[in-house]
Amino acid sequence: MNLYKLKIYKLKSKIFIAVFFMLYILGFTLTPLALAATDFTASGIAISVTINDKNAQDGSIVASTNNGYILSKIPYDPSMFGVITANPAIVIENTAGGTANNKFIVSSGKAYILVSTQNGPIKKDDFITSSSIPGVGQKADHNGYVLATALEDYSNSNPKAVGKILASINSRYNNTFVDSQTNLLSILQTAGSATFLSPLATLRYLLAGVVAAMAFALGFIYFGRVASKGVEALGRNPLASRMIQASVIINVLLAGLIVLVGLAIAYLILVL
Repeated sequence: MNLYKLKIYKLKSKIFIAVFFMLYILGFTLTPLALAATDFTASGIAISVTINDKNAQDGSIVASTNNGYILSKIPYDPSMFGVITANPAIVIENTAGGTANNKFIVSSGKAYILVSTQNGPIKKDDFITSSSIPGVGQKADHNGYVLATALEDYSNSNPKAVGKILASINSRYNNTFVDSQTNLLSILQTAGSATFLSPLATLRYLLAGVVAAMAFALGFIYFGRVASKGVEALGRNPLASRMIQASVIINVLLAGLIVLVGLAIAYLILVL
């Protein structure tokens, strides 16, 4: 009798294990289909916040300020928080104070984002940042704050037209662009954002900014001295005006060379 019960027990155990594995495999098979059948417009966890702006819609870029959440309207906005999504997969909702103006915002994961060609056509894997159009993104082409990476192409001959593409949301400071046309102002602006960079990048940008500023300062100081001495020389000896003018021109070229050498050194610091 005990042997019979033991066989029954083993049989039930085998059936249980077989059913468990069948359900397990079936679950993995059907889960993607179930997710595909739903109408989720964003992955990741969304939070519910209040935005008092009638233009806020699915895909709008939102910035976090001291006065609450608003549509971002500053290019490369350091206050960018995330993207409004109409139908997120997971929501953490705050019902305090009512939900009339509440919107769901995703700050990481995949979501659809409003974009324009204000800064040129967008290709897959391009960085997307905020623009001067409230809530609308654009292609990022120099260092600064970016919100997402494009997962689709977008082009439109009208730079003011607004479209929507899928993007990977990950707000951060980007410093991967190296532009040979970088000017002193952009170098100093990037150096001013050093708090948000890695230690090595901080050192590079600060050093490049200092070198560029010193080059301009030395160039202008040298130019000022040459110009004043040239005027004095012409006053003392008008007959040698051609020689004095040639000397002034040569020294002005040297002043320009000092500036160019300083900018070249700053550029090498950024590249190397």
